[in-house]
Amino acid sequence: MLKYRLLHGPITEILAGAGHHAKVLIADGNYPASTARGLDAEVISLALSPGLVNCTQVLEALVSAIPIEEANTMAYETTGPYALQADPPVWAEYRRVLAEAKLNLELKPIEKWAFYEAVRSVDHVLTIQTADEQRFANLLLTIGVRM
Repeated sequence: MLKYRLLHGPITEILAGAGHHAKVLIADGNYPASTARGLDAEVISLALSPGLVNCTQVLEALVSAIPIEEANTMAYETTGPYALQADPPVWAEYRRVLAEAKLNLELKPIEKWAFYEAVRSVDHVLTIQTADEQRFANLLLTIGVRM
């Protein structure tokens, strides 16, 4: 039995083979995971029911298992039908999880279309698709090194 929070076998296997600079996407339920991904990236769906599993829950499991050197969010739109006027509430949850894990990381937003390109990187190894219904909950993590 593993002692950390991540228990999912296939996810653990992919992360065990990933190295420094590998990218892991925690995707919300609206993310186009079948088309916006790295060429060799695996997609694992944890979407059980609307809102279950959510992105914050996945992040809580991942911070217990891998070193993270960077955390990029998809920048929210300020005009149009999906516009927000302030950071999405989920970003506060991410900041809390990172702080509780004693990771000195700031969320770094990437413009929406540039975010898709960042995910399509050859370094992208895994997308964990959730059923999170929050807007702009996508989080692209870059794996760091063990110290």
